[in-house]
Amino acid sequence: MTITLPTPSSIHSAQELIRSHVHTTPLLTNRTLNALASTPQTPESLIGTSYEGQTPANPKINFFFKCENLQRIGAFKVRGAFHALLRLIEREGEGEVRRRGVVTHSSGNHAQALSLASSTLHIPAYIVMPKISTPSKIAGTQSYGAEVLFSGSTSVERETVVAEVQARTGAILVPPYDDFDIICGQGTVGIEIERQYKELLCGDSGLSVHGYGNEKRGKLVLDAVITPVGGGGLNSGVATFFSDKTTRVFGAEPSFEGADDCRRGLESGVRVEAVKTLTIADGLRTPVGILNWEIISDKSKVAGVYSVTEEQIKATMRLVLERMKVVVEPSAVVGLAVCLFNEEFRHRVEAEGGTEGWDIGIVFSGGNTTVEAIGKLFSS
Repeated sequence: MTITLPTPSSIHSAQELIRSHVHTTPLLTNRTLNALASTPQTPESLIGTSYEGQTPANPKINFFFKCENLQRIGAFKVRGAFHALLRLIEREGEGEVRRRGVVTHSSGNHAQALSLASSTLHIPAYIVMPKISTPSKIAGTQSYGAEVLFSGSTSVERETVVAEVQARTGAILVPPYDDFDIICGQGTVGIEIERQYKELLCGDSGLSVHGYGNEKRGKLVLDAVITPVGGGGLNSGVATFFSDKTTRVFGAEPSFEGADDCRRGLESGVRVEAVKTLTIADGLRTPVGILNWEIISDKSKVAGVYSVTEEQIKATMRLVLERMKVVVEPSAVVGLAVCLFNEEFRHRVEAEGGTEGWDIGIVFSGGNTTVEAIGKLFSS
C-alpha cells in the first residue's frame, strides 16, 4: 500500500485554512533556564546512570519556548482538529458531515479540540474518553457540546466504543494523531516558531547563542526544535515542516513503564504497537501512529528521540511554574527535561554545537491541568 506523506507545502496549505480559527501563540525566552541548561549536571546526579563517573556534558543552550499551552483549549491539538474537520467538509460536503457527525477517542486534548472545532462548525461530535481522564479535560470537552462516552484506558477499549458509536450513528472518524490532515495541522506550529524566532532576533540578536555574528551571517535559523512524542502528530508535523531546512528536529518521551515506545522502536528498527503506562505525562501514553512512524523513523526528518524520568519531568515542571510563571501540564515539559537532564542529548549538543552552542525551540504542548492536580503531583 502506498502511503502519502505530508510535505512542507501541505503544512503551509493547512496554515492558510486554519488561520482564522487558531491563536498565534507567543515565543518566549528565559535567561534562568538558559543558564541552568548551560551548566553541567553534578557528578552525583549521574550516579546510577550510564554516565556515572564521566565528565558531565557542558553544552551552551538558549531556549525559545513556543507556548501552545496558551492555544485555544490549552493545547496544540486544536490546529489538527480544525484542519481535519475543514478538509472533511471539503471532501464530503457540509450537509453530509453535519448529518452523520464525527467521532474520535482521546484522553483529553484532542477530545477538547475536536469538540471545539465541531461546535464552531456546527457538526455533531461524539468523543470517547477513558474513565481515568483528567476531570478538567472531561469537563472542557463537554462544555463545547460534544457527547462524551467513556471507555477503558487501552487503545483497544477506546476503539471498541468508537466502533459502537459509528454503528449507531454513522459518525465519521477523526483520528487523534495517525492522520494526514491532523499531522499537517499540527505542523503549523513549526511555521510560527521559525517566523517568530527570526522576528525576535531581528529585534535583539543577543537572544541567540550565536549573538550578533549569527545575524551578520544571515543565519537566523534555529539549530534545533524538540517536541513531546505521544501519538506523534506534533513531532511528525513539525519535522515535516523543517524537512527542507537545516533545523534539526528531536522528540522527547517519558521513560516510565515503557512510555518511551518511539525511542525503543527507533533503537530496534520496529514500531512498538502497544503501550500501557501510567506516566504523569498523561498526554503521551499512546503508541506512535503508523503514518507518524513513517516520518519520525526517517533520520533525515527526525534526528533522534530521547527520554526522561518521572522525577525529571516533575523537576522541570516546577522550574517552568516557578521561574517562567507559565502553567503547563507534565506532557508539555518533556522536551525541556531532555535538554536539562538527558546526558546523551546534552553531550550531543556540546559536540555538535561547539563553542557557540545551540538555539533550541521547545514546544510547550499544553497547559490542561488544575491546581488540585499540581498540588497532588508535588505532594507525593
